[in-house]
Amino acid sequence: MEKEEIKKIVRENYAKFATKNTSCCSASQSCCSQKSVGREVSSNIGYSAEEMDKVPEGSNLGLGCGNPIALASLKEGEIVLDLGSGAGFDCFLAAEKVGAKGTVIGIDMTPEMIEKAGENAKKGNYKNVEFRLGEIENLPVADETIDIIISNCVINLSPEKERVFREAFRVLKPGGRLMVSDIVLTRQLPDYIKNDMAAYSSCISGAVMKNDYLNKIKNAGFINIEVLDEINYPIKYIISDGTAKIVKESLKISEKEFENLENSVLSIKVSAFKK
Repeated sequence: MEKEEIKKIVRENYAKFATKNTSCCSASQSCCSQKSVGREVSSNIGYSAEEMDKVPEGSNLGLGCGNPIALASLKEGEIVLDLGSGAGFDCFLAAEKVGAKGTVIGIDMTPEMIEKAGENAKKGNYKNVEFRLGEIENLPVADETIDIIISNCVINLSPEKERVFREAFRVLKPGGRLMVSDIVLTRQLPDYIKNDMAAYSSCISGAVMKNDYLNKIKNAGFINIEVLDEINYPIKYIISDGTAKIVKESLKISEKEFENLENSVLSIKVSAFKK
């Protein structure tokens, strides 16, 4: 699949999330239409009830795979950049931590998400948060202006992960840090999964091997790279019933093979620094 084709399909699917308030990494309505699902997913990946309750309704779409805010050690007055900010959930949590003297910038390539995030910011009266339309492979951010970059289950969707990390390195100040949660693999997936666009938008097909992911961060220039936490990530939080149907029926995968996919997928939390 061509890079631009992948981006187009991912953008279209995430536009549906924004307009239909779905959760899970799929546009299916069958498992993703209830508000409780988003809370369940968020609770299981590290968000507290207090965090979920303090953000505007509609900002938590249940699209993450970890809680980078919990590990970010944000300080008052810092400038935070969120790669793939969606409806603004992590941005709003970060805004409280950095305070009025700090700034949070959310980047998303989906116009519908930017619009939704802006509406949520108005609802919550967030004065220190802004959202910019752009791709994480080509950040609309000046060199060496950011203290910390966060990202939650987004970089795996990019067909140009090396470029994403180079851009992250470019915009960070010297001494700046990267704190991301993402999906990686412990073994290669079958070709029928890799080549399925529903699975790509569901945060599976675009994921790379764990060591490959970490090497891409290193090759961008980062130092002190550390995996702070990793867990097997339940398939039910990655793909919807619609995607599961494609995988199990259209691609003729057995129930046992489908369950074995869960052992191939990790949610990791990674920190790294710019010297």
